[in-house]
Amino acid sequence: MHIVVCIKQVPDSAQIRIHPVTNTIMRQGVPAIINPFDLFSLEEALRIKDRTGAKVTVLTMGPPMAEASLRKALSFGADAAVLLTDRKFAGSDTLATSYALTSAIKKLHEEDPVDLVFCGKQTVDGDTAQVGPGIATRLGLQQLTYISRIEDVDVEARTITVHRRSEGGVQVLKTALPCMITMLEGTNTIRFGTMDDLFRAARTPLRQWGKDDCVEDETKVGLKGSPTVVSKVFVPKPKAEKAKIIEGDSPAALAAAAIDTIFAAQPKLAAELLAR
Repeated sequence: MHIVVCIKQVPDSAQIRIHPVTNTIMRQGVPAIINPFDLFSLEEALRIKDRTGAKVTVLTMGPPMAEASLRKALSFGADAAVLLTDRKFAGSDTLATSYALTSAIKKLHEEDPVDLVFCGKQTVDGDTAQVGPGIATRLGLQQLTYISRIEDVDVEARTITVHRRSEGGVQVLKTALPCMITMLEGTNTIRFGTMDDLFRAARTPLRQWGKDDCVEDETKVGLKGSPTVVSKVFVPKPKAEKAKIIEGDSPAALAAAAIDTIFAAQPKLAAELLAR
C-alpha cells in the first residue's frame, strides 16, 4: 500500500504579511511551520502504516526552504519526500496548486501505485479547503472529507471504512481504494519522532521536481493558471491624507479644536448633534 500525504509549509499565522500590489502572502523573512491541519492527516497516514506496513510519501509545493517541513514529516515516520519547487509555481491559487500536486501524484503513481491521498482539511493561510477536493476531482478519486475516524482499512479487499462528521451527526462510509481523505482537527495528536527517524530524516535525500519534471501544461500553474481575483472591496487602500495636528494652550482648547476639526470633516454628524 502506498499513501501520499500532501502538506504545506505556511507562514506563522502571527506574522503573516500581504503584498500590497499582488495581494499574495509575503513569505520572505516570516517563520514557517507545517500547516497544523496537515498534521492530523499525516498522523492518520502513519497509523495506517503502523497497522499495514504501508509506504508513506509526503509531498509539498513551495520554495526551497519548504525542505524543512518535509524533513520534519520524515522525522515523524514518513518514508519518502518530494518537493515541488519552481519559480513557475509562484503565486498559484488553489486551482493551480491542485493541478501541480495532481501532476506529481500521477508521476508517483507510475513508480508505485497510490492507494490513499491525504490532505489537510484546509490551510491557515488560505482557509479555502479546496485543494484536497481539487486533487480528488482531477484524479477521479472518491472524496472522504471531514473524517473524524478511520475505522478499518482492508488491504486485501481494497476498501476503507470511515466516520464522517456531518450536520445531522456522523456518517459511516465504506468505499473502495484509491480515495482522498481530509481529517478533521482534533482527531488525533501527532507523535514524537524516534531517534532513528530523526537521524534518518537528516540523512534522507529529498526528491526535487520542477515544472519540467511532472507538469504538462505550464499555463495551468503559477499566476498564469490562477484565475482567482481579489475583490477591491476587501483590499484596504492606503490613505493619502496626512494626520492633522491640533494645537491648543489648554486641555479645554485642545478639546474644542478637536471637536471643530471633526465637525468640519463630518458636517452631517454636526447637524445631527445640533438637532438633538
